[in-house]
Parts: sequence; C-alpha cells; structure tokens
Amino acid sequence: MVAMSRFENEVTRTCLLLGGKRTIHAPIETARDAHDLIVRGLPLTALIHLVNETPMLSSGDTLEKAIGISPRTLQRHKKEDTSKPLSVEQSNRIWRFAKILGRAIEVLGSKEEAELWMGQPAFGLENRKPIDLLASAPGAEAVQDYLTRIEYGIYM
Repeated sequence: MVAMSRFENEVTRTCLLLGGKRTIHAPIETARDAHDLIVRGLPLTALIHLVNETPMLSSGDTLEKAIGISPRTLQRHKKEDTSKPLSVEQSNRIWRFAKILGRAIEVLGSKEEAELWMGQPAFGLENRKPIDLLASAPGAEAVQDYLTRIEYGIYM
C-alpha cells in the first residue's frame, strides 16, 4: 500500500467537503486532478452541497466574503441550468475555502470548532477574522500559515 502525501490527503478531504463522488463525478485524487477540475469548472451541485453542509455560509454576507458569490447569485444559479459548470474563478475560490475549512477541521478537531474559529478575530492574524482574509490568495495563505502555527503551538 502506498502512503498518500499530505497534499493528496488535502485533495481527498477537500473533495469530501464538496460532496465527493455525489457532486464531483470524476476521481479527484491528486493536485493535477484538482487543477483540471477547477479549470473545467466545479459543478454547481458541489457549491450547493458545501453551503448546505456549512451553516456559517448561510449567515449574513459570509458566502460572499468566503467564496465571492452572493446568496442572490447562488439562488439565480439554482434556477438556471444546474448542469452548467461554475467559472474558473468561482471554482478556485470554492476549492480554496473548502481546503482551508478542511485544514481548520483537522487542526481544531471538529467542523463546528472550525466554523466558529473562522468567524472570530484571531490574534495571530492581527485580530482579523480568518473568513475575511479568504477573498485573496495572500490572505488565504496567511490563514493556512496561522493554522500551521496553531497546530504546532506557535500562536504569534
């Protein structure tokens, strides 16, 4: 049996948060698979699954902060052709959010704790909420770095 690399575990975990095989109808096991999926566009059903399974995305403007899609836009997408894939930009932001949520679950121990943490000001992020930093790649990287520091007990 071949051990999976940490990134392959992240890919699997991220896919599961997006609904796994029920919503993503292709095997996604490696970074290249994830890249190809994002470039093709995630299916709308993956976003719907993520929103339905992640209560924090249903409150206020959190969905727009985290993923860049307003609740109204999501509703419009649901009424239109649901088989049409999301854009590369939308898919990338959805993937990034799910990846960071998965990492937070791993570090903090539960989905509930991860969601709570993402909505609270964090000392190691200059008292900014992790969710507020996900709008940009550098902000998301800062959140990922902070999760690694938490994992190793380094909060500064």
